[in-house]
Amino acid sequence: MVLEYYEKLLQLKCFSFDDAAKIFGNERRTKNILYMLKKKGLLQSVRRNYYATISLETKEAVATPFEIASSITENSYISHHSAFEFYGLANQVFSDIYVSTEQEFREFEFGGRWYHCMKSKRDFGISLQKTVRVTDLERTVLDNIKDFDKVGGLEELLRCLEMITVLDESRLITYLEKYHNQFLVQKAGYLLSFYPQTKLSDEFFDFCKKNIGNSSRYLYHDLKKERNVFLKEWNLCIPEDIMQLVNEGGEQLV
Repeated sequence: MVLEYYEKLLQLKCFSFDDAAKIFGNERRTKNILYMLKKKGLLQSVRRNYYATISLETKEAVATPFEIASSITENSYISHHSAFEFYGLANQVFSDIYVSTEQEFREFEFGGRWYHCMKSKRDFGISLQKTVRVTDLERTVLDNIKDFDKVGGLEELLRCLEMITVLDESRLITYLEKYHNQFLVQKAGYLLSFYPQTKLSDEFFDFCKKNIGNSSRYLYHDLKKERNVFLKEWNLCIPEDIMQLVNEGGEQLV
């Protein structure tokens, strides 16, 4: 009987208490079954009322960290640097998993990974990849450009952008219009202009230049304390040696 319960939950990989209750019936019976499975090491609590089935072979969670993150809330999805990691475009693998969702959750650790809540009401640019909800490549790029000072840092962002071979510019423009953020347009236009392999046309960069507004900004806040140069083309202050962050002696983005 225990294995029968386990096999039913094994199909879900990770699930909420309510998901389990839909299978086993009333709450009391569900609590007893989950308690029994946890006691036998067939189940682990990921967080309150959220569980992961454990592999009989590896003794670890059957679900991947990305599958776990996709099911934390009803509308959660992988975003930011974790989306780059999902697509195999991350220069470094972080222990942090960045999860966007409308429903805020308290950050937690499970299986050596920290799950961070990136509260967001944006419902565009989200792709279902088998059992994982993740931002598509274009939104992933924009989210990372927007928040690189909070997630990963500038050097990691530049290295990730180097790995991208093509971007859909019409999708980028559509998303930029939805963000309605002039500073993001500035940063995106400037940074993406140095990656010709993404095959973005002059029309994309003309769009960016027409929508940056008149405000002059620093590429990131702490740049005020560092050596920088001003680019009139983008109304943007950038680090004096930006490309040396990626490759010592490389071409500077000036």
